[in-house]
Amino acid sequence: MNNESLQQGTLYIVGTPIGNLEDITFRAIRILKSVNLIAAEDTRHTAKLLHHFEITTPQVSYHHHNRTARHTQLLNYLEEGQTIALVTDAGMPGISDPGYDLIYTCIIANIPVIPIPGATAAITALSVSGLPTDRFIFEGFLPLKGKDRSDRLNQLMTETRTIIIYEAPHRLLKTLRNFKEVFGQDHQITVARELTKRYEEFWRGTLDNAILYYQNSQQIKGEFTLIIAGGSQNDGLELTIEELKDELQQLLKQGMTRSQASRQLAKVTHFSRRQIYDLSLEN
Repeated sequence: MNNESLQQGTLYIVGTPIGNLEDITFRAIRILKSVNLIAAEDTRHTAKLLHHFEITTPQVSYHHHNRTARHTQLLNYLEEGQTIALVTDAGMPGISDPGYDLIYTCIIANIPVIPIPGATAAITALSVSGLPTDRFIFEGFLPLKGKDRSDRLNQLMTETRTIIIYEAPHRLLKTLRNFKEVFGQDHQITVARELTKRYEEFWRGTLDNAILYYQNSQQIKGEFTLIIAGGSQNDGLELTIEELKDELQQLLKQGMTRSQASRQLAKVTHFSRRQIYDLSLEN
């Protein structure tokens, strides 16, 4: 759908850049210029974006501390037929920010909600992590401390999918050490810092080396996205290719299909199911 007209009484969920202003879409700019009101997590932050693109639409704040009071006001505007764009400081609203509450409230009230896609730190970091992207989970920010944090980490101990975590700079080392306790020192991680910004950085390696690097680094600044390999993707029996081929042949001789054998071996070795399946095609 190109150049669609705004629908009266609709909440638009507008993705904004996570750093580089060039990452905004033409559609996002048009929507922000056309709606009656922009609900922003931080109006001062969003004002810089609006000024850059010569957008004069009025703003109202919508954040964690005032979201309950704002719901009634914003729903009244929408029910009167006005259009509202919801934006967060960076990325897609509703992802680790209070936007979810307003979106859910509008859905319950049968108010149309339309997404205007944009950049998201989680997917941006995952795409260049070098870790499996076919199956992953987004955990947002871990609980800060106590039983809630330890319980969440214990749940992740058996996670086989790639894990995406957001973390603040002052908690980075604590979180890296926590994951080392969960997965072991040789587990693979990609640490993405300041995505799309001037000092963007990607660090890839083991958890143990990540801790050593950031202990001695002057760059524990900015916003971090952590991409952690799932358990079965790096842990398990350390087999050579030839040993893996022998194990694979034994399972195939027992009547397993290539897919079944690959899935079973992926659970107990450091090879992924896809790697094992591709190897099975060579025989």
